[in-house]
Amino acid sequence: MNVLYEEDGEFKVGAVLAEAPASLQIESPHGRRAKIKSANVLMSYEQPAGAQLLAQAKDYAAALDVDFLWQCSGGAEFGFRDLARDYVGREPAPFEAAGVLLKLHAAPIYFHRRGRGRYQAAPEEILKLALAAQEKKRLLLERSSDWTARLVRFECPDEIARLRDELLYAPDRNKPETKAFEQACKETGLTPARLFERCNRLTDSHAYHLGRFLHEFYPRGTGFAPHEPPAEPVELPRAEAEAFSLDDLGTTEIDDAFSLRRSSDEEWRVGIHIAAPALGIAPGSPLDAIARGRLSTAYMPGRKFTMLPDDAVERFSLDHGSEQLVVSLYVDVSARDFSVRGRHSRLERVRIAANLRHADYDILNQGFEADVRTGLAYEEELRTLWKFALALEAKRGKPSVNTSNLDYNFRIEDERVEIVPRRRGAPLDKLVSELMILANTSWGELLAERDIAALYRVQSYGKVRMSVHPEPHEGLGVSCYAWMTSPLRRYVDLVNQWQLVAALSGARAPFARNSDALLSTLRAFEITYARYDEHQRAMESYWCLRWLLQEALREIDAVLLRENLVRLAGLPLVVRVPSLPQAEPGTRVRLRVDAVDLLERSVSCTYLAPVVTSSEEEAAPRG
Repeated sequence: MNVLYEEDGEFKVGAVLAEAPASLQIESPHGRRAKIKSANVLMSYEQPAGAQLLAQAKDYAAALDVDFLWQCSGGAEFGFRDLARDYVGREPAPFEAAGVLLKLHAAPIYFHRRGRGRYQAAPEEILKLALAAQEKKRLLLERSSDWTARLVRFECPDEIARLRDELLYAPDRNKPETKAFEQACKETGLTPARLFERCNRLTDSHAYHLGRFLHEFYPRGTGFAPHEPPAEPVELPRAEAEAFSLDDLGTTEIDDAFSLRRSSDEEWRVGIHIAAPALGIAPGSPLDAIARGRLSTAYMPGRKFTMLPDDAVERFSLDHGSEQLVVSLYVDVSARDFSVRGRHSRLERVRIAANLRHADYDILNQGFEADVRTGLAYEEELRTLWKFALALEAKRGKPSVNTSNLDYNFRIEDERVEIVPRRRGAPLDKLVSELMILANTSWGELLAERDIAALYRVQSYGKVRMSVHPEPHEGLGVSCYAWMTSPLRRYVDLVNQWQLVAALSGARAPFARNSDALLSTLRAFEITYARYDEHQRAMESYWCLRWLLQEALREIDAVLLRENLVRLAGLPLVVRVPSLPQAEPGTRVRLRVDAVDLLERSVSCTYLAPVVTSSEEEAAPRG
């Protein structure tokens, strides 16, 4: 005797070798013996053999009209042998009953399963809806196949083109357009960006890379949400001294300014004045929501996306000729050795007498070190502040910056890029850095002493992180360090300024150390700030590649960092050179520039020769 049974959703056959009350010992057509449950058996028969039965049943099922079976089945639950009997008008042969079973099982839209071998016809309305959905799916599959075929021929359907940015940056793999596009990428062996390029749907490589940033952080556009203007300035006393700022040429959010005056023959009074948006933007206000949503101004070559809208920036930025609200730190400094004799903080107004720019004043870097005068306005004030900065750095025992690294300024005008190396630790940079460290440390200590919560920058064992506790920053050599000097550009600074204003005015601080708002700000800021930095470095590498093409360089010098990783001379660009021979880190080499790929942000180079030079400066690029 043979049996047809169901196992793991499949129909199988076997010859019965032994029978027990609840199980059978069978042998499959392939000779494998197995034990099955009697409850799984759907039909017993003598002839034909198992494999032949399944072959005949499949052929018979292929000839059956499923719609006719549905019409014959009625509305009640039935067994497959009953329907087979009604269909053939007699007791069905084994292959006929099995064929009906296969047909019923393969048509779940028409027949709902009600147990092993038992079914019920789907109601007419449900069947119509299911058939309509099936037809829609069939047509969509046909369209999807057509989309893929056209993409493989580098023709981009409008349906795909409309989803270009989504497909490039955040594809929804449940969409048929995405499936068709990814299949085309697989068949052509091209990346999504390269496929769109071949279809003439991606012609601007800069827009492509910038679009990744915009899609992640500004999916609804870079504009600001509607908001009330900042609150009217509060009445505060006016500072005795006028202040001046020192920034890069493109800086529009001027957060900090300085003042310097003689308080006696033996003492200077140094003023560090920080813009005070905390006095006009309330926690929980629409402007706060905007700043909290962006968390920081995002910078990249030739562009920036400000944390605050223009009206708020204009209200609080320390622009030339304005009288602005500030939080001021006054430091009494010995005129003899520049030691700190006292310090105090206050909320006040200060008149901004000048906005100095590095482009005009960087000449002082050499002048200060060579003790040469240039006659520029505020030169003596800057010289005195630089000497004070040197004393501050010496007292901390740590440099404010790593002078072995270079910074690079990118200037982009009319699609032409200029990359200018900038030596770190130059006198004017050190001046600003040290005064900012002094302010951030002093105010961090003030809040810690008064047990008022703040967001601190902490460094231990080389790792920098944010914390709500005033822990040491080993890299700067200070007991605690809280960002407070860029409240127009960093949300952490604005939050800390709210806390500082409360401390100085005797009001209750908006945030407790364990408040959800403070902790969520810390986490969100760390993630967003890191992502902003990644995008900035990505765009810098892109403009470095644009510079290589612009200058039509065929060869360039580089410095070996490790293994086959080198940094190109005069550029903040690190690349791998597989052909590089084994050498010590710091070795200077000459490379041939083989190919530059702006879409992939990559450059291929080949090792040519070592560079022999006695100069300690990096070899400059040569065309």
